[in-house]
Order: sequence, then structure tokens, then C-alpha cells
Amino acid sequence: MASQSGIVCSEELKTFFGTCRDGNIRIIKVSISDSTNPVLILDTHLEPVSSWEDDWDQMVTPQLDPDQPAFILYRLDEKDSSEGFLWILLSWSPDHAHTRQKMLYASTKATFKKEFGAGQIKDDYYFNLMEEITLAGYKRHLAVEAAPGPLSRQEEEMKEIKESESRVEISVDTKHNTLSALAFPFKSEALAAVSSYGAGVCDYVQLAIDTATEEVVLATSGACTTGQLAAQVPEESARYHLFRFKHTHQGDYKESDVFIYSMPGYSVPIKERMMYSSCRNAVVDVIEKTLNIPLEKKLEVDNGSELTEEYLQGELHPVVSLNRPKFSKPPGPSRGNKRITKAPA
Repeated sequence: MASQSGIVCSEELKTFFGTCRDGNIRIIKVSISDSTNPVLILDTHLEPVSSWEDDWDQMVTPQLDPDQPAFILYRLDEKDSSEGFLWILLSWSPDHAHTRQKMLYASTKATFKKEFGAGQIKDDYYFNLMEEITLAGYKRHLAVEAAPGPLSRQEEEMKEIKESESRVEISVDTKHNTLSALAFPFKSEALAAVSSYGAGVCDYVQLAIDTATEEVVLATSGACTTGQLAAQVPEESARYHLFRFKHTHQGDYKESDVFIYSMPGYSVPIKERMMYSSCRNAVVDVIEKTLNIPLEKKLEVDNGSELTEEYLQGELHPVVSLNRPKFSKPPGPSRGNKRITKAPA
């Protein structure tokens, strides 16, 4: 889920886009104006000197301000099937830039791509360090993008099988239990709070289990930022949390729906631990299947201090490693020393 800023291209920039596609322009820098009604404006542009690889380091880095985000359109020498040149969109968002500026560029990016023509953008590269924008840094990005995921297809299938074995089909007002899972009905207040979350009214819902009545009840709901999330997690009891994580990733503004199961540990009574653990999948099914709220990530934590911006970013957008460990084949079992037997005469 993404929100847009409403900022569009200026008329001058739109006119320029109509004249820069015949190969006479190598690089275009676009910025957001500082006016009362900000628009995307043409900052600078340069003509090609050599090949796109030879021009890269001489043209891209000098256009960057160390404290100010920007969009860079860089033309390749490659053409598509309609004989139009292909471009790379470089989203520069330095760490030292003001947070508001970074969020503004992130929430304008989709509109910018659409107005230029997303079909002519071959690659979209987000970076926030100067060393990442060199030609070598861009080629490392391409290598990471081409790298295989952490799980093989067989491993993914086995994971799906294990998850499906522990699921139960329920409605919001049924009580059901199996050997692997348990389902309690939702109280009307809990159901209404989750529905309001799905409609965007609030960003956080906390659910609890009433162990006496065996129902899923509402603990609290309302506005909540990532910095406030840790304080919402109780230290002495288990809970289910539904949180809308607002963040940027590779220059794009995102709002991710995250389900969190918090269990403090052995300070919680055994009966309560078993109830929360067994009901978890059923609660997720109600959120995803009955209320149609797709969850991008499901997490389990011991305490709220784990729920930092870095942790959530790492869980939602894991870094792909190109250096996968190689495991040596273990030696075979020892059969002891060989014995020489003498054949009878």
C-alpha cells in the first residue's frame, strides 16, 4: 500500500520530456520545487559524450547534492521493441537529508514514473550513499537483483505444506478446536476495531484472549507510530498486534500490514501460553480471509524492545547475500582397519 503526495510535473518539464527521447540527452536531473504549491521541475540535463558506461561516473555523481534528494533519469544505449531508448530511474535519498524531504520524494516517485512513461524505464535504482552511485555500485545492484532467493522451490513448497497443516477454517463467531489449532469467536468490539483498521481509520489494534469466556477481545486500538510500538507490548501477558508499518524502501513510500504475536515467556501461565499459541493461526485467518486484510509479514517476539525500525525493515525487506555458504560433505563412517585373511592351503 502506497500513498502519493499529489505533486505533478511542471508544464516546462512535460514539454521537455517530449523532446528528449531521440537520443540527444544522456542524463536528466529532476527536483521538487520549494514553492507554496510544489511541482517537479527540470534541474539540469546533459548530452551524451560516449557510451552509457563511459559517461556514467563523469555525469551522475557531479549532479548529486549530499543533503538533498533528487530524481535522475539516465539513458541507456539500448532500445525497446518500438525503437525507443530505455532509461534508468535513479532515486537519490541521502541519509543526511531532512526526513520530510525524503518522504516527499518517496511519495512522488510513482507519479513521476507515470508522467515520464514507466514503460521506458528499464530499471529503478534507489541509493543513499555516494559509493553506491558509481558504475561499479550499480553493477553490484544488478548482481544482487539477479541472485536467487534464500529458499529453493522445494523448500518453499515444504514451508507451505507445513503452514497449511496447522490452519483451521473458521468464522468470526465459531468456537472450534483440533489437535494442531484452536479457534475462539471474536467479540463484536474486536471485530469492529479490526474492520476499522482495514478501512484505514486507525494504524494499530491489540487483541487479547479472555481465558474465562474463551473469546478474542479488544485490548486497545488507535494511532501508533513505529517509535511508540514497543511501549504497546505488555510485559506480563501475551497479545496479538495488528500494525501498519509506514516506511520507505528503495525510495518508495510503503504502508505494510504486519501481524505480531507477543509472548513474554515463562512469566505467563501455561494455560494462557497454550491458548495464544494454538489460536494464532485462527486469528490470522479471520484477519486475512474473513476481513480481507492481506498481511505482508507475521512476526513473533518476546518483548516490545525487539520491534525497532531496523528490525521491521529487515523482516519485510531482507538483504539477499551473494556469498552463500558452502557445506563440505561429511566423511563416511569408519569401517576400522582392513584385515588380511589367508586362504586355507
